Amino acid sequence: MKISRLWLQTWFEKELPPVEELSTALTFHAFEIDGVEDDVLDVKVTPNRGHDCLSYRGIAKEISAILQIPLKARPEFDLAKKTDAISITLSTPQCHRFVAGYIKNVNVAPSPAWLKDALEKQGQRSINNVVDVTNYVMFNIGQPLHAFDAGQLKESNGTYAFEVRAARDGEMMLALDDKEYKLSSTNMVVSDKNADVAVGIAGVKGGKPAAITESTKDIIIECANFDGPSVRKTSRALNLRTDASQRFEQVISPEMTLWSMADAIALILELAGGEFVGIADNYPELQQKTSVSVTLEHINKVLGVTLSVAQVSDVFSRLLFSVTEKNRKWTVHIPPERIDLTIPEDLIEEVGRIIGYETITPVELPDLNRTVILNDRYARNEQIRAFLIGQGFTEVFTSVFADKGERVVLNKVDGVRPYLRDTLKEGLKEALERNIRNKELLGLSQVKLFEIGTVWRKEQEEMTYDIAVEKVKKQKTEDEYRVELEQFVKSLPEHADAYPEQQFTTTEHFQHFSKYPYVVRDISLWVSPQSDAESVIRNAPDNSLVQYFARLDRFEKEGRVSELYRFVFQSFEKTLTDEEVNAEMQKVYDAVKARGWEVR
Repeated sequence: MKISRLWLQTWFEKELPPVEELSTALTFHAFEIDGVEDDVLDVKVTPNRGHDCLSYRGIAKEISAILQIPLKARPEFDLAKKTDAISITLSTPQCHRFVAGYIKNVNVAPSPAWLKDALEKQGQRSINNVVDVTNYVMFNIGQPLHAFDAGQLKESNGTYAFEVRAARDGEMMLALDDKEYKLSSTNMVVSDKNADVAVGIAGVKGGKPAAITESTKDIIIECANFDGPSVRKTSRALNLRTDASQRFEQVISPEMTLWSMADAIALILELAGGEFVGIADNYPELQQKTSVSVTLEHINKVLGVTLSVAQVSDVFSRLLFSVTEKNRKWTVHIPPERIDLTIPEDLIEEVGRIIGYETITPVELPDLNRTVILNDRYARNEQIRAFLIGQGFTEVFTSVFADKGERVVLNKVDGVRPYLRDTLKEGLKEALERNIRNKELLGLSQVKLFEIGTVWRKEQEEMTYDIAVEKVKKQKTEDEYRVELEQFVKSLPEHADAYPEQQFTTTEHFQHFSKYPYVVRDISLWVSPQSDAESVIRNAPDNSLVQYFARLDRFEKEGRVSELYRFVFQSFEKTLTDEEVNAEMQKVYDAVKARGWEVR
């Protein structure tokens, strides 16, 4: 989420530190920062905190706790006034709360500069003062809202009626993006019940017919709580992802509806005027209040520290938790928006990140005082892997998706490979063909691949193995290597405890392949039997461009020796031209000529 330092400052009386310090504080105690530009932080909010920290309120609370800067006291608009001019029907359990606020005689106009600028920092285009307020409050508090033009809704006996229901199969709705969406019964809509028409795709997008325009006079603000999985399914099915759907997908507390409604109404009255009539609130099942307990001993054991009662109490106080403490045990009354806090370890994580993991002294793990139990299948696969690597094979990992198979993928990655593989052969065949084209670069005379992986046959998954071998004259064929592999596998014991001690790789570093094409050049020459031709030829060209060098052949005839060498040239910075490669090979020819050797 984009977090503007200027906007964030509205949550504090004390001047915030520079944006670089804010970035460091969040990075080491809460979230990664994807970038900083023009005093705007791009905060990578983790999924477990999306329900409260996809908002300035959530980030402000984090900054307050980390840097110990108190939050500013904020006035709250009184929502005690209720109205009978709006009725709300919830015909689906996937709407947990629906609050509607009624304001008459507003003046819809362009937004002030500060509001336009704030929304632009979020990548939002300014619409008008009413719509901009709903977007501003959504980013500020984390709870989406939507404004309806009451004049475009049907009134019956002095009452506007909203119903949250399942859409009808084939029901159409023109959305605010001027696109018409065909809905199904798996989608949830907000409907004008008196007219029996959908005026919004619940949690995703509002409808165009009741949109706010310059001629709007009376408005109804919707602030609802929709089921996260339901919103996610609808958003994906319609290929319509919005800032609102992103927040509902994270699952947010229904208690947040009144917080956002109060802020929205107060700001609309300030910017657009009007008369607040009242709210209607349908809240069928209250969010349960929860508490979690944790002891000092548990905290210190898990974190590997020796914190005091005072230090832990200070952390909970900085996080604004309501806490009771007795005999080194805390009972934390969980804030409604922190639905991620459910077990003692969640509280321990809060303590650890606020005090700073960098303050925890690393300790060596204790010696294992029991025999390691190996999984039979794992141990067997390790033996197969070691055998094949010893035979010169290279392990590959191919896609689990296939053109054909016995099990269809419900949510296809693409339309090309809609099945789960029931064999490793097809993937290995493709990998073999790709690697054969690069074998000169790899310095291989024959490409030999193997894979150990899962296949899906009928109703069960099965771990298996297979090989693929390039056909090369005077080299073993794939059939000859299977036969050997099968004989080896048959000789393996059934249980892991009968296997020898596992061998581990001695690889010390990894080097990327270049993404640019390579060029192969060979040179054959006559030399004397005692010559140092290999050393001379190897060191003649620019070694930074030589990715592979080897002597391929050598034979003696009539007191002279014929040798064949191969160079593979490749750059990590660009595609080499023929002129550049020719220049490097000329260095080789010059070195050969200087020794009096004859190029064949």
